[in-house]
Amino acid sequence: MNVLTNYPPTDELQALDSAHHMHPFSHNASLAEQRPRVITSAQGVWLKDSEGQEIIDGMAGLWCVNVGYGRAELAEAAARQMRELPFYNTFFKTTHVPAIMLAKKLAELAPGDLNTVFFANGGSDANDTNIRMVRTYWAEKGQPDRNVIISRWNAYHGSTMGGGSLGGMKGMHAQGGLPIPGIAFIDQPDWWSEGGDMSPEDFGLERARQLEEKIKEIGADKVAAFIAEPVQGAGGVIIPPETYWPEISRICKKYDILLIADEVICGFGRTGNWFGSQTMGIEPDIMTVAKGLSSGYIPIGGSIVSDRVANVLRDTEFNHGYTYSGHPVACAVALENLRLLEEDGIIDNVRNVTGPYLRKKWEALADHPLVGEAKIIGMMGSIALTPDKASRAAFAAEEGTIGFICRDRCFANNVIMRSVGDRMIISPPLVMTCDEIDILIERATKSLDEAYEKVKADGLMVSA
Repeated sequence: MNVLTNYPPTDELQALDSAHHMHPFSHNASLAEQRPRVITSAQGVWLKDSEGQEIIDGMAGLWCVNVGYGRAELAEAAARQMRELPFYNTFFKTTHVPAIMLAKKLAELAPGDLNTVFFANGGSDANDTNIRMVRTYWAEKGQPDRNVIISRWNAYHGSTMGGGSLGGMKGMHAQGGLPIPGIAFIDQPDWWSEGGDMSPEDFGLERARQLEEKIKEIGADKVAAFIAEPVQGAGGVIIPPETYWPEISRICKKYDILLIADEVICGFGRTGNWFGSQTMGIEPDIMTVAKGLSSGYIPIGGSIVSDRVANVLRDTEFNHGYTYSGHPVACAVALENLRLLEEDGIIDNVRNVTGPYLRKKWEALADHPLVGEAKIIGMMGSIALTPDKASRAAFAAEEGTIGFICRDRCFANNVIMRSVGDRMIISPPLVMTCDEIDILIERATKSLDEAYEKVKADGLMVSA
């Protein structure tokens, strides 16, 4: 019996999961009690579970299934490459065609002079690479003391020791000895939650100028780089005010600080352009990529590096790498995925058709009595839940209580939306049609209605 197609009943699968499978970012004992949903197949923007329920996926898996599920072209690319060359490393003076051609294609797509790629297995270890890379760069430039990397609170850059340290999520820092030395933080540009009486424009400048203050505090001769997502993803889809990124860019140039744009979520069409850096007008020295690079069909990531950095590293032996850097099957799948994004006009359609349509529908959710703000860029959006729109108040209940209530109603209504604290966020497959957007919004609205009624009934509609 093939257990992957002729699988046991749902309750037996859930029991096996509880006994043998430790889930990421989960309280596994609670998860076992709640019994996780078992996903068995998917097509387009739709998931199917072991009970036959069809669920619309508002999160593209985990920000990554950009071309949608069930693309036979990607399966065929993987099978073809597995038959021809299933694996070979890129150590020891060897290379192979898929890695060469994918690096070339990424250099063509990336903005500016980002012309060289160091491959990784995903975003977390690509950001680990970036730590090594920028510190080696400055050491080779004769400035070994320039090793501090500045990041932002509530940023997410992965969950490895390096990536988790670069991220500014304090819950992650509470476990495992994070952050590692040499990482500093400034505040995030979240006007809704932290802007107070300031205008978004003034707030954006204030948060950006914290970077300059931090550089002066540490000493410019000790700061190697600043890392940030063009739009914070896992932190709640925080879209910075328009004044933010121009000021960040000015400060990086003034102090000759390397700028790392973490494009793991924003890249490959998510914001309506190939990269979020293009949408936000950023000129990075390094871009971190993963997720949408292969639409999540196979693990792959990388650092796309500017000529400035690459030319220095070419003159030294960079003692760093992964067994699966530039894995031929992953590179072949990524190349085919990029071809689909390009030749099917998927990104153009997001920019010109479905993105604007989703934006109109999504922003209308701000009229809901539980919603204070509805923000969206391209195909990633968030809604801030609040008991008082006028004051942008937080709930008196523990942060995340209302978000969890809303998330559970979404699950019950067969729509995947993610809660981050008391925000609800979406990042659907880029191939979602206008008709499917209508279904997404209809189910999201129903879930908000049901959550609102429960919050009121439980006496939780109270400001902090």
